[in-house]
Amino acid sequence: MGILFTFTATVLLFIIITFLYLTFQTYSGKSIKNPDYPPVDGTVFGQLFYFNRLYDHQTEVARKQKTFRLLAPGQSELYTTDIRNIEHVLKTNFDNYTKGKYNQDIANDLFGNGIFAVDGDKWRQQRKLASFEFSTRVLRDFSCSVFRRNAAKLVRVISEMAIVDQIFDMQDTLMRCTLDSIFKVGFGVELNCLEGSSKEGTEFMKAFDDSNALVYWRYVDPLWKLKRYFNIGSEASLKKNIKIIDAFVTNLIRTKRKLLAEERICDDKEDILSRFLVESRKDPEEMNDKYLRDIILNFMIAGKDSSANTLSWFFYMLCKNPVIQEKVAQEVRDVTRSQDDVVNVEEFTANITDTALEQMHYLHAALTETLRLYPCCSCGREVCRSG
Repeated sequence: MGILFTFTATVLLFIIITFLYLTFQTYSGKSIKNPDYPPVDGTVFGQLFYFNRLYDHQTEVARKQKTFRLLAPGQSELYTTDIRNIEHVLKTNFDNYTKGKYNQDIANDLFGNGIFAVDGDKWRQQRKLASFEFSTRVLRDFSCSVFRRNAAKLVRVISEMAIVDQIFDMQDTLMRCTLDSIFKVGFGVELNCLEGSSKEGTEFMKAFDDSNALVYWRYVDPLWKLKRYFNIGSEASLKKNIKIIDAFVTNLIRTKRKLLAEERICDDKEDILSRFLVESRKDPEEMNDKYLRDIILNFMIAGKDSSANTLSWFFYMLCKNPVIQEKVAQEVRDVTRSQDDVVNVEEFTANITDTALEQMHYLHAALTETLRLYPCCSCGREVCRSG
């Protein structure tokens, strides 16, 4: 009984000391009332109360003041919706705004040395390599055919659910579709998450999504480092999920390396991994399996979440504006010379060429307006700067 009491008292004392330390670190040296700094709207820990509706909560705060601060231990976090500030950070003075150690510590376990977690030379190297690869005709043609094929799958899946009047989660369905697409473009492998035919693919997708959510949780969890040290709670779950991700991706990389060594990957390589593997021959120590894993996973989250989130908001806005919805649909019908009773999905998607897309001005405007109203945040600095 005495041992249990002592242990409980020790734990409580530790919690109290931790709380006092975090409180001191949060409020000390923050120039809270200095008019030269943006106003303070609380601490990062307040986000815990709004975590499941954080986007809506921060939108409400931003309506009152476009730029504000949240206090955190050892630093302040600055939030802004002022377009002048956004242009300053993402364009005019981009090089002065790095991710920094704080963000790198949080993201490193999942993103490693990928483009979302690095600064300086490594960031420039990956961006240069990615820009070059994505501009090549082979990869561009390959990715277009992949997106077109998976779009046809998406139409079939949604049509089947519509026929039986089944309710479904639009964002989850789009996430599965975009993950299938970016995985095929990234690794040259069919994941088949949309149709649910791959057990390994489904497990990977769940581990990948859960890991992203758990890494995001670290931003509002003051004890995440302690939990990681003792391998408990959310950090134990994150470690387990990353183990699943690493095993899956590492196996793919090694399989591709073997095919490359046997010269079964042709010179006209299509997927990103195959192209990077050829590039890694120039510097095998730098571009080892771990580095390739980091690069590909970072490309995956950029391609998956950004596309799916934008499409989710786009369809949401079309549902709220039926007149615009009809104008978009009519333009697609006119450009592709299709009728309302078209049932051959493959034939229809085959007509969605680059030339056809260039003629869909109203669709382009609707998508652009969607991005203006609901800008994608998952792609971050890399896409914003290139855009």
